[in-house]
Amino acid sequence: MLDFFTIFSKGGLVLWCFQGVRGPAATAPVNALIRSVLLQERGGNNSFTHEALTLKYKLDNQFELVFVVGFQKILTLTYVDKLIDDVHKEFRDKYRNEFQQKGALGLLNGTFDFKDDFMRLLRDAEESSKVRAPTVMKTFEQSLKSQKTVKCMIETRGEKPKEKVKNKKNKGSKKDGTEAVAAPSKASAGDKQLSAAGDKEELTKDEILQKNREEFFRRHMKAGEKSRSPKPDAQKEKGKKPRVWDLGNSNAKVLDYSNSATNGSAEACPVEEFDPDMALGDKNREPGRLYDLEYESDDEAEEEKVVQNPSKPSVKKGGLGGMFGMLKGLVGSKSLTREDMDPVLEKMKDHLIAKNVAAEIAVQLCESVAKKLEGKVMGTFTTVTSTVKQALQEALVQILQPQRRVDVLRDVMDAQRHRRPYVVTFCGVNGVGKSTNLAKAGEHPGSQHWGDGISFWLIENGFSVLIAACDTFRAGAVEQLRTHTRRLNALHPPESHGGRTMVQLYEKGYGKDAAGIAMEAISYARNQGFDVVLVDTAGRMQDNAPLMTALAKLIAVNAPDLVLFVGEALVGNEAVDQLVKFNKALADHSMAQTPRLIDGIVLTKFDTIDDKVGAAISMTYITSKPIVFVGTGQTYCDLRSLNAKAVVAALMKA
Repeated sequence: MLDFFTIFSKGGLVLWCFQGVRGPAATAPVNALIRSVLLQERGGNNSFTHEALTLKYKLDNQFELVFVVGFQKILTLTYVDKLIDDVHKEFRDKYRNEFQQKGALGLLNGTFDFKDDFMRLLRDAEESSKVRAPTVMKTFEQSLKSQKTVKCMIETRGEKPKEKVKNKKNKGSKKDGTEAVAAPSKASAGDKQLSAAGDKEELTKDEILQKNREEFFRRHMKAGEKSRSPKPDAQKEKGKKPRVWDLGNSNAKVLDYSNSATNGSAEACPVEEFDPDMALGDKNREPGRLYDLEYESDDEAEEEKVVQNPSKPSVKKGGLGGMFGMLKGLVGSKSLTREDMDPVLEKMKDHLIAKNVAAEIAVQLCESVAKKLEGKVMGTFTTVTSTVKQALQEALVQILQPQRRVDVLRDVMDAQRHRRPYVVTFCGVNGVGKSTNLAKAGEHPGSQHWGDGISFWLIENGFSVLIAACDTFRAGAVEQLRTHTRRLNALHPPESHGGRTMVQLYEKGYGKDAAGIAMEAISYARNQGFDVVLVDTAGRMQDNAPLMTALAKLIAVNAPDLVLFVGEALVGNEAVDQLVKFNKALADHSMAQTPRLIDGIVLTKFDTIDDKVGAAISMTYITSKPIVFVGTGQTYCDLRSLNAKAVVAALMKA
């Protein structure tokens, strides 16, 4: 039983609607479909689920129409696909002239009496699904065994059954291959011996035996010489020399906390020397500003070349051949078909996969573009390749601009008005840079962890930060955050902020309950007047059920304002697996009726991938969550906001 069937234009004008059962109107599910699928360019799958309903839709790109049918999710209606195809064909054939002659005015002023036609198509579709008879088991006469004679089933001695021989071949193909190679060699050796025996028939048996022995000993001696390996002249020195970094601190006592009785407090620990200019990077930057990603596309580079060389004559090749080559592939006012787009889409799919987009998502993107363009009428001087590429670029930009935009500074100021700290929890797999991007890596300048910091950006905007060390598992995690705190306080001392400490570390050591430490840190921040609490959690694999349960508990108990998933830009298909399983684990292990899931993404190591930026597309497509921060370099200021057009330009670069 259908709940509803509606036909509307892409401009939002409802042309005709059928309400099947009494219940809520089709407005809410259709609006959800438009908002989550059509506007977000996620049309790779023609099915969409909204609460208890399943919606299936079909696009008509020639007349800019959308056909949507809705039914209960628990029902299995096999005739829905046939029904929506039949309704689409019947509706456009019936009102084709009205659409072509009047255009948009025809949609506004037209009356679409389609109820009788729809009910007829619905009855036909339902009856066609009932006509299918259930599959009946074959009789013995219809089976292959009945065609065999008694004679072919009798086995005689000395003959192997054909089926067994085939099975042996299938089971050990590798073994058979080696035997097949060895058999000809044996046969050739036997032939040589026979020919030698034929040529020297006058030799006696003793002479032949002696000759074979000499040949055997000769082969044995050769094999022994080959197996012997020359002894090394000098043995390598045992042990491993310690690595000395070029920009590292030569004083090892600074890093030795084994005999410290102060638990590494900022007052008692010696302060390491480092260059603030190296840490800050660009001196001409605007304090507290989060810059966008920058990328120069090929089109801009070509335009610059044209402007620089305006008087350079063009080179003509082959007379009329150049003219025909230019006109090749042009579409002359005809509607695009799937056959026209398939070769271009296949190349686009391979290109996206090469740029680190997950294979499954690349297929869905190309399928969405095909559905968007199929049946669309092209201009006279428009190539299929340029049309598909333009549609794909628009879809990628739309995907990177999700429905909800996270404005951290605005939310922090809103929390200040309510006199409470703004809590952000960072989660992710091992080694992606959660602690590094939370504040700023505390290793020496030049090391791989000298990365970008969210704490530094918040302090630059005048907010005080409390870092909660909830990674109580990894050795050195607390010491790393302690070094973060010390260096940030050196860059922003309390004297510069009216005696107010801008960043502080809340730690309870190792082996403690992370959820309890986070709760105590939030309470401490509320009492001490901190603006933001950044909760650092231990890295965990998405398949580790006990650790995922602990993370779900931490989020459920403390109810943070923002849950950020930290992922690295180096991964491809793994990004999809991580995000899907993290969200699923948070939903499964949460005791709340509406579980808290991931709110945004921090994309790290973006400066290491050149133009292979596909992980950004994969992560955003699979979760519909925004990328809040992008880590792009080696200084405190190398923190960027995502620029969708820059990422798409890098992605489409050949």
